[in-house]
Amino acid sequence: MAITRRNLLLAGAAAFFPNSARPADLQNAGMITISPRPTDLEMPLEGFIDEITPVEHFFVRSHTLVPEVKLADWKLKIDGLIERPLTLTLADLKQFPRQELVSVLECAGNGRGFYTPPVAGAQWHFGSVGNARWTGVRLRDVLQKAGLKPGASQLLLDGADVPLGTMPDFQRTLTVEKGRHEDTLLAWEMNGKPLTAQHGFPLRVIAAGWASDSWVKWLQHIEVLDHEFDGFWMKTAYRHPPNHVSPGTAVDPKDMVPVTDLNVKSVIAKPVDWSMPGVVTVQGVAWSNASPVTKVEVSVDAGNSWNPATLIGKGTRYGFRRWTFAWRAEEGPHTLISRATNAAGQQQPLQEQWNPNGYLWNVAQPRPVLVAALRPPVPAAAPAPEQPLPESYKAACFACHDEHMMQQQRLTRAQWDREVTKMSGWGAPVKPEQRDAILDYLSSSFKP
Repeated sequence: MAITRRNLLLAGAAAFFPNSARPADLQNAGMITISPRPTDLEMPLEGFIDEITPVEHFFVRSHTLVPEVKLADWKLKIDGLIERPLTLTLADLKQFPRQELVSVLECAGNGRGFYTPPVAGAQWHFGSVGNARWTGVRLRDVLQKAGLKPGASQLLLDGADVPLGTMPDFQRTLTVEKGRHEDTLLAWEMNGKPLTAQHGFPLRVIAAGWASDSWVKWLQHIEVLDHEFDGFWMKTAYRHPPNHVSPGTAVDPKDMVPVTDLNVKSVIAKPVDWSMPGVVTVQGVAWSNASPVTKVEVSVDAGNSWNPATLIGKGTRYGFRRWTFAWRAEEGPHTLISRATNAAGQQQPLQEQWNPNGYLWNVAQPRPVLVAALRPPVPAAAPAPEQPLPESYKAACFACHDEHMMQQQRLTRAQWDREVTKMSGWGAPVKPEQRDAILDYLSSSFKP
């Protein structure tokens, strides 16, 4: 599809008003609740003003309920293909050389809500990302103490979280090469304070430059392997096609590759949707993978022309890079776009590269802004009509989460059919004679 002013305007409108079913309740210091149980919280656009994201504004992604970990009982066990198995307390870890690193943490699914056609999963938009100062020790120092044996190639990471139903245990691997990188840490502090329970207390992995699925929380076990791990969260989930596929194409997990590096990306924090005429300071942040951001450009005419933004400060290799642009705004509707480029020459695209799991969205996002002397009133949202929920649906779906997760989805009947099959495999009590009724309700209530 060609990039036109009309397409960009439509895409921008969809970005800010994606669908009426998106949860609108704000909790945790203004965070957007994607799911209250398990907890998924998204940072609103205003949070992109800060170079270091305050902990209370930092997004939360949970596949399971947050475990209660007592430090007095917690230990990190390291075994497998090593010379000296280790069992370490937090006090033991603090005997290693202390390291500090500023790095972005971004969910692989950040931006999933923008993909067309839609894909299943938590419908994140902008804010499942944040930038923090992490303190801990280099993982390679711990591995050196354990002593890797010849053939060691993978590090299997496991946290204290407990799967819901028969969901597979959340276990991810790092290559030994990534684990021994100087910027891969085991961290116990975030912005100078102990990790919160939602962010992985007492210890989490910091895989700088990679998506957050590799940043395992509540870490309690590292097993060194000489082969690729074949668990669900490596062989089926968090995978994407290595090459472009047509929108809507189904791809077998074995033909996809694990998510690792982040994409280069930027977000406009201000103005949000309205501004007064005159000189307006457009501002936001940009970030990337291990290749730092070197340039940000801003368009105020839906991508017809581009202007260099001013980068603020020296920046860090993995962190947010703040930027500003002075815009002489005239009355009327406008479409703003920012796009970032990193040192490797990677630049945000103007079109999406669709993938069946909705990972690594980094399209330069159109921002509709109305310039007017007075801010227009925001129309009140019409209340959703109430309807009784089928008992079979509540029994099957509400054991692990409430209706927030379903309300976000915009899925076809075929997509809902696949989701019901997956959840049944994870223990959702779907009786054969009730399956069609549940599927009818889902596909009629939460559809494209």
